[in-house]
Amino acid sequence: MSLVRPDLFAREQSAATSRRRFVQGLAGVGAATAIGAPVWAWPQGAGRSPTRLSGDRFSLAVAARPINITGRSRMATAVNGSVPGPTLRFRQGDAVRIDVTNHLTEPTSIHWHGFRIPNAMDGTPGLTFKGIMPGETFTYRFPIVQSGTYWYHSHSGMQLQTGLFGAIIIDPNNQAPYAYDREYVVLLSDWTDEDPMTVIGNLKEQGEYYNFHQRTLGTFADDVKHKGFAATWADWSMWAKMRMSPTDIMDVTGATYSFLVNGQSPAANWTGLFTPGERIRLRFINGSSMSTFDVRIPGLFLNVVAADGSDVDPVMVEEFRIGVAETYDIIVEPKAERAYTIFVQAEDRTGYARATLTPRLGLTAAVPPMDPRPMRTMTDMGMAGMAGMNSGGGAQSMAAMPGMDTKGANPGAAAPMAAAKTPAANNADGVDPKTLAGKPNVDNVAMATKGRQGEAGAGLDASDRRVLVYTDLAALSPDPVTNPVTRELEFHLTGNMERYTWGFDGKKFSQASAIEVKLGERVRFVLINDTMMEHPIHLHGFLFSLENGQTGRLPLKHTVNVKPGERVGFVFTADTPGRWAFHCHLLYHMESGMFRTVHVA
Repeated sequence: MSLVRPDLFAREQSAATSRRRFVQGLAGVGAATAIGAPVWAWPQGAGRSPTRLSGDRFSLAVAARPINITGRSRMATAVNGSVPGPTLRFRQGDAVRIDVTNHLTEPTSIHWHGFRIPNAMDGTPGLTFKGIMPGETFTYRFPIVQSGTYWYHSHSGMQLQTGLFGAIIIDPNNQAPYAYDREYVVLLSDWTDEDPMTVIGNLKEQGEYYNFHQRTLGTFADDVKHKGFAATWADWSMWAKMRMSPTDIMDVTGATYSFLVNGQSPAANWTGLFTPGERIRLRFINGSSMSTFDVRIPGLFLNVVAADGSDVDPVMVEEFRIGVAETYDIIVEPKAERAYTIFVQAEDRTGYARATLTPRLGLTAAVPPMDPRPMRTMTDMGMAGMAGMNSGGGAQSMAAMPGMDTKGANPGAAAPMAAAKTPAANNADGVDPKTLAGKPNVDNVAMATKGRQGEAGAGLDASDRRVLVYTDLAALSPDPVTNPVTRELEFHLTGNMERYTWGFDGKKFSQASAIEVKLGERVRFVLINDTMMEHPIHLHGFLFSLENGQTGRLPLKHTVNVKPGERVGFVFTADTPGRWAFHCHLLYHMESGMFRTVHVA
């Protein structure tokens, strides 16, 4: 890898107009009519959101429909004619029946994300059923045993990216532990006019294909001005020898993505009405394929009351990061007769989504400027505490360094599993982490990882705003299960950006066997991120207790966003038999191999 990329300037200039169109989108039914877009794809008044269906029996039709986000009509995968699909409202304690009919020319599926349901109803083709073939109807039947904010999406091919997803609200059978006067779903997503297979092909050709913000000769000169030539040369040489870039934040960026709220672009501006003094519950869902978002509402404090559908002790913050597939419920109390902007930045700051809360139509608030673009650090490289390394002493590839310590010296409260009196962690495949170095699917093995749940993450840790961190989350009720852990399994999250392959322990899904877990066993999974990118790891079929230091009241989650160079653990009871998916929820990572099967029997 060369130190600088002078070719990027011309490439970025040629893409600038396209990026502006993607970031802003189009607005207004008049514009939609002029370009022939279907009416359902465009704003139709305040709070315009996908249709809401409630009850215990539902009929959903999956079909291809045109959609227009950027000024060009493209085919999307719609549910009941809309993207996102209709919001489904269940009630805890009911048994639901959902008939899903496939009008596509390819198989489809719907996975009920975060649900505790029988394995046959999970909706994962190849594991729990064959999928829904063209022209067929599949009937999902399952009891509703939980409450909160969840979502559904396709688990077939790239249909999540093309629009097959929607929100789910489950009302509790008892009164909610917090009061509110009004609620809205805020479903975040990313849309590209490109064929998703073209996107993944581009990434296979060049892992940094959509990263227009790599360092150039200009940034080298700026660094020399601020840090001096010697320090700048040492830093740049180290990154080059490791074949990495500190600007690698997101694989797929605003260079091709539009970022949406409830299917609407920033220019379309989804709008929710309120009366000053009301308590408004906002149910945030990250239904995107590849995008981590940072959310704030300038002028309002955000009272976080639920995470991944489960109630938590309220936490007052000004901003929160939401990884792919996570959900957060917040309550806000706008008291002034003014509008407020819901501002949703992509983690890499290449674009944003935007919506408005307002007391009356026609009143809007300013959109704040995006924060500076974040940069990866030594800690993100899995080199915590090694900031003194330079090209003279430590700039060789980490993959070539023997004797690396993956446990690190600072587990802290965010990694209490290090002190737990349970059997020692075993790699699920019997792999010694030191043997991962040099494998074709591994371009980095972290030398020193640590617990990072007390950190907000890249681009937020230096913020002067109060940002939510995982260690803030405490379950509202004591841990429902206190049985001791009987087994601990360790997984390294690995990848190779040049090949664009991803996996667990250096293996793609096609190379790995199932993870065998005994029915009824209490298991700890330990995740060690050897890559320089966050990975939202999702386990189907279970809610797990995230070991974040809140002893006795560990929060329940279905997805954990693992930071680069981080070691994190969670515990669950394998009380439901079957073959369950365990994967990174970044769609292109999952499709490129970061997927395993957990077999409970």
